[in-house]
Amino acid sequence: MSLQAYDITVARGGIAVLEGVSLTLKPGKAIVLRGPNGIGKTTLLRTIAGLQSPLRGRIEGAAESRVYAGHADGIKPTLTVGENLAFWAAVFGRSNISAALTAFHLEPLAARPAGALSAGQKRRLGLARLLVTGRPVWVLDEPTVSLDLQAVDMFAAAVRVHLAQGGSALMASHIDMGLDEADVLDLAPYRARATALHDFDEAFL
Repeated sequence: MSLQAYDITVARGGIAVLEGVSLTLKPGKAIVLRGPNGIGKTTLLRTIAGLQSPLRGRIEGAAESRVYAGHADGIKPTLTVGENLAFWAAVFGRSNISAALTAFHLEPLAARPAGALSAGQKRRLGLARLLVTGRPVWVLDEPTVSLDLQAVDMFAAAVRVHLAQGGSALMASHIDMGLDEADVLDLAPYRARATALHDFDEAFL
């Protein structure tokens, strides 16, 4: 299932940060967003994921085809690793968590409370949630935060399997994940122009 963004402008706190962004994410394809901190990568991803509306432009593609993973891992610390994945699978009307456990090497941790995991293990569990949703379009904000090199390889392998099965992924990342098949979109040319303060009250000058 394709996702298209046409000439969209996105805002943070009501102020435009990126404008004129267009992209097409086709099945089997991945796009990595690049740009300096603060340019608006998270804002763009949240907009494309459907968590906020663009100021201008339009996004096409079924909203129910997308799943978003941000900086928070979205886990319940009192539940075990397996129970967390089973909970998220049930939210999306699914039940099989075995592939998610295997992909992120979580089988030995399946009975451990999520609150007892290390930061890297929690991140692996958070990313494993993607595999139990059944949704084809992954929208991911810095997915490799807290991951060591081995876990980054696990994530990259999971993305490759997802693409091979007809899924797609839109990601913001500062590191090279070894996904040579991914296209790179530099957001620097889309930085919004500074807002002119035409109506600023001179009494404050």
